[in-house]
Parts: sequence; C-alpha cells; structure tokens
Amino acid sequence: MSGNRGCLFNTLMFLIIVFVPVLGHIIATIMVFEDEHSPVGTVMWLALIWLVPFLGNFLYLLFGQRRRRVMFGQPYYQYQQYR
Repeated sequence: MSGNRGCLFNTLMFLIIVFVPVLGHIIATIMVFEDEHSPVGTVMWLALIWLVPFLGNFLYLLFGQRRRRVMFGQPYYQYQQYR
C-alpha cells in the first residue's frame, strides 16, 4: 500500500510542474494573438514567451499588452469606428 503513495505523489508533481506552465503559455499565446501587434511583434512575443518559460509570460503581462483606448462614456466597439 505504501508503494502506491509515491506513484500518486509523482503523478501530482508531474501535473503541477508540466501542465500548469503549459496552460499558462497557451493562455499567453491566445492573449498575444488577440492584441493588435505587427506580425514581427507577434512572432517576437511568442518566441519570448515560449523560449523563456516564466520570465517571458511575466514580461508580456507587464509590457506587451496593448492598452485599449476607450472614449469616455462610450463602449469599446463604438470607438473602433472612429479610428
């Protein structure tokens, strides 16, 4: 019975160490594609996110997101018509 505990512990550690960061990378990749970057900027952000595991996601969240400008009192979709 005690031999099975190690198997469960190893499985949980594998899930935490591998799948949680991969899920974070996938979410960050979706965020990069939703922002309005140039094609070169998109490729550079994706390379940074996927090649530098934790620092790339952190840098994108700090510096890479495009701020959506909204005119006071109007929803975002109406502002897109005036650009």
